[in-house]
Amino acid sequence: MNTALYPGTFDPVHNGHIDLLRRASRTFDRIIVGVARSQTKGALFPLEDRLEMAREATAHLPAVEVKSFKGLLVNAFAEMEADVVIRGVRLFQDFEYEYQMALMNRRLSPEFDVMFLMPSADFLSVSSTLIKDIHRHGGDVSALVPACVTQRLGPAPQEEG
Repeated sequence: MNTALYPGTFDPVHNGHIDLLRRASRTFDRIIVGVARSQTKGALFPLEDRLEMAREATAHLPAVEVKSFKGLLVNAFAEMEADVVIRGVRLFQDFEYEYQMALMNRRLSPEFDVMFLMPSADFLSVSSTLIKDIHRHGGDVSALVPACVTQRLGPAPQEEG
């Protein structure tokens, strides 16, 4: 059985993530969505909410399971007995960053391997950061995220001024 690990904060999970998982599930027998516990990115949602949303959003994908991890990705890679890490790469800047991370992780663990996947064209501009910003400023993100995320986000806050 070949196992892929798809790590991230998933704060929140969005349709670009789901698209990548759907396409990756044609290649891998098992995909673990590794939800990082790290709060260094200033998460909007607590870990348990991010795990629940990821589970609900991927329930239709039988090859996908959702787990949390903390610490170094190479350690999670080994603990989860993954064969490869999958990473979505939207733009050249994404590739540059992800490539640098992959090389460092391989330095830490020679077994570490990464497969870069391009998103579908519909999701090239979608990111969790942009979704949070759009929502924070009153924009509608319902077309960009699964229904469970729209529900958790609730109504957009009213801008002052």
